[in-house]
Amino acid sequence: MAAPKKPLPLSSSQPIVLAPGRAFAPFLRNSGVCDSRHPRPNRKRSMAKKPEPEKPVPGLYLLSPTLSDAGAFAPLLQAALEAADVACVLLNVGAADPGAAKKIIQTLAPLAQGRGAALLLDCEPRIVSRTGADGVHLRVSGETLEPTIAEAIESLKPDHIVGVGGIRTRHDAMSAGEADIDYILFGEPAKDSWVAPFEERLEKVEWWSDIFNVPCVAYAGALAEVAQFAAAGADFIALGDAIWSDPRGPAAALREAAAAVRSGAALA
Repeated sequence: MAAPKKPLPLSSSQPIVLAPGRAFAPFLRNSGVCDSRHPRPNRKRSMAKKPEPEKPVPGLYLLSPTLSDAGAFAPLLQAALEAADVACVLLNVGAADPGAAKKIIQTLAPLAQGRGAALLLDCEPRIVSRTGADGVHLRVSGETLEPTIAEAIESLKPDHIVGVGGIRTRHDAMSAGEADIDYILFGEPAKDSWVAPFEERLEKVEWWSDIFNVPCVAYAGALAEVAQFAAAGADFIALGDAIWSDPRGPAAALREAAAAVRSGAALA
């Protein structure tokens, strides 16, 4: 493995510029440590100990189920967004034809963006700029990883967010992190709904957050996992079925998740 690059000198970072009229940029760290494409510098303590800066509480990142229609999902999404602050909503419209996908996005986008959440799409990057979404989420691995990311960055940055998931190996994660991506997501469900064991997801989050400065999103398959991911250093906690399938409803589930994030962050 190649030696990590030295961090860039400190500078005042500019916010990500999103679609016209949008100023929300949830995937910028506000620690000001170094450029997001490079590892974090070593933190050696001097003889005179200085207080560590308080780390921001991780944000909430919602994953929609696979959508073929917006009607049934809209009230669930609205209830969740009203229950707690949400940084990002990822819509999975992969099963819909282009016309249906555009209709779904245009119906749900005002709900998310009106609450200050970035709206990302789990679909072809070219659809993003046509629908007013804030960015794309790429599921990539292996030989297709670098060219897929490069194509999305070329067509969407700097006006849109480009996030990466579907990562299988540490090598793939580091390759993705070298590109100008805005975040990396570990542990999201595969297309067949399979989710890696909790211990495996937690280990990847701990590894990444200790070394790299690209924001890390951790997928929590259950509410009981949220606090541990927050304590492990995740910048965002992604939730899907744990919210939409909760018998109490998405509002109660998201309020519990938000409380767990705060309690876990206090232990980080």
